[in-house]
Formats: sequence, C-alpha cells, structure tokens
Amino acid sequence: MGDSRDADESGALLEQVNRALENATPLRIQGANSKAFLGRMVGGEILDTRAHRGIVRYDPTELVITARCGTPLTELFAVLDASQQMLACEPPAFADDATVGGMIASGLSGPRRPWSGAVRDFVLGTRIITGHGKHLRFGGEVMKNVAGYDLSRLMTGSYGSLGVITEVSLKVLPKPRMCLSISLEMSSEQALLRLAEWGQQPLPISAACHDGEQLHLRLEGGQGSVTGAHERLGGALLDAGYWADLNEHRLGFFDEGQPLWRLSLPHNTPLLSLPGEQWLDWGGAQRWLKSDADAALIRKTVREVGGHATCYSHGLVDDPFQPLPPALLHYHRHLKRQLDPQGIFNPGRLYAEL
Repeated sequence: MGDSRDADESGALLEQVNRALENATPLRIQGANSKAFLGRMVGGEILDTRAHRGIVRYDPTELVITARCGTPLTELFAVLDASQQMLACEPPAFADDATVGGMIASGLSGPRRPWSGAVRDFVLGTRIITGHGKHLRFGGEVMKNVAGYDLSRLMTGSYGSLGVITEVSLKVLPKPRMCLSISLEMSSEQALLRLAEWGQQPLPISAACHDGEQLHLRLEGGQGSVTGAHERLGGALLDAGYWADLNEHRLGFFDEGQPLWRLSLPHNTPLLSLPGEQWLDWGGAQRWLKSDADAALIRKTVREVGGHATCYSHGLVDDPFQPLPPALLHYHRHLKRQLDPQGIFNPGRLYAEL
C-alpha cells in the first residue's frame, strides 16, 4: 500500500531532520501533542508528524498491522474493531486526535497491561529517521537489529529522544468472546490480599482497580470461564465503560486539584504510607496518588520498595520522571550518543542530561 504520497511525506520529515543536523537545530517532535504534559519542556523547531498517516498493511489472519506515525489512534482502532481485533495493551490517548507515533514514543499502557503485556511487547518493527540523517527499517521481517540493540522496542517510551518514528508494525489479538465487569465492596488492604490470592488461580481477570472503597474487576474470555468466575466472586455489575474512563483519566479522581503522581511498584507491594489519596490499578502494581507531599518524600518512599514515581502534573518538578542512578544514566547517555550524536531530538524531554 506504499505510494508516492508516502515517499513525499516521509521525505519531508527526513529533509527537515537533515536540515536540522546541518544547522545544529534542536527538534521538538510531536503529533497531536496529547502527552505534552509528561516529561520536561522541550525547545526547538517543531517537527509535526501528522501528515505522515495511514494504514500501510493489515491482514487480520496474520494478526499484524502496520501504520504510519501520524495515523490517529481512532483510525487504527476502528480498522481493528471491524475485524473483531484489538491492541491488547490498551494504550491511553488523552485526546481524540492522538497518534500512533505518540503511543509508541510514550509507551503508556492501559488496565490490561499486567495480563497482556506492555506496548513494547506488541511492537514487531519500526521505521526510524536516525540522528545520522538516515531512514532505516528495524525489526519485523525486513532487517535484523544491529549493534545488539532492539531498536524498535528501545523507541517505545523514549519520548522522541532517540529518533523519529515514521512507521510501526504491531501484533494484534482477537477480542475476547465475553467481557463482564463487577464491583466488590472491600478495603484496599483486603483487595491486595485477594488479588495476590486470585493471581495464583485460573481466573479470567483482565483489569483490577480499587478506588478506596470498591474493587473493580474485568473478566474476559470464553462464556463458561467468565460466567463461572462471576458466580464464584459475586459482586455487582459494573458498566464496561469504566475501564476506558479510568484509562483516559475521565473519572472524578483525576480532576485537577492536587498534583497527580503515577507510582510503578513491584507486584504485591503493601499500601504505601503517603499523604493524599491513592487508587490501586494494574492489580496494585500501578498506583495513582493525588498528594501535596514533597516530591523527594514520594520518590524516597517508592524507591525503598523497588518502584519509581512519575509526576503527571506538568511543571510541578524539574524531573517529572524518576531520576536515574549513575550507572543507568551512563548507559542512557551512551545510547543517546549512538543514535542521536548531535542531540537534536527532543533534547532534555526525558532527563536534563539527555
């Protein structure tokens, strides 16, 4: 499905990158800019990817779809939905015009992530404009990755700091035959205990969130397994739209007010003693915290249990992402130098040192 229009659009992006390299001009890569609130502020010339859009290849029998970076997620999901398929990691959009490139660059996953995998687990291959001014294809069925790097997956969650993603191939899955959501009255402590117990059993749970008062579960799979699990667990029926509202931060908890933090924690971590209101997501592995507490206290508490904290309130802290330990920062710097030697791609978006 490639055509001259595709070449023109990708050529325009490549030309802008090469011009920036010649002039040592930083580039601020963006699509719909729906996730601009995440990360540090970036200066420089805007490189807008939205004109480079469209589904390149899709064969439902192969369970693989390839799309250009500027393709709206709504378009991608509509194509998959028509074949009763889905991108199982449920990436949040945060805007109606959010793009495929932004989905990969941010690497954010939705409620199903602990049971299905993260965005990077569904990336099979990419086309990338590198900091050497080359437009290359990696992964998938075309080119073996070089220098020991899985570049396609490295681009996931890089926030545009390693190169310009122009195209991505993704693994997709059939939609479950049956989906049912329930709510159970219990405390947060009880919820964590129950989830640890249920995690050792063949229950068809695909989402679990505790809002401080109730544990909300989504059950997915064959009719027999879902019906049997509901009969065993009980609980009141919950509107299926709850999970999309949670994923897109449309629930009242996410209304503007106190600063919002995302805490990523090891499985089965007990409740953390932090001021503010906490919601348990991903069966407790992801916690949403609304708190006026000092960033240093939040990060110290989370680090002590082996987790990390990301600030979702733009401009609140100088380093929205958890600062890297020296050894890890060394490897990040080395990777940045290898892929973006002049440092023109989203400089400082992830960390000031990059």
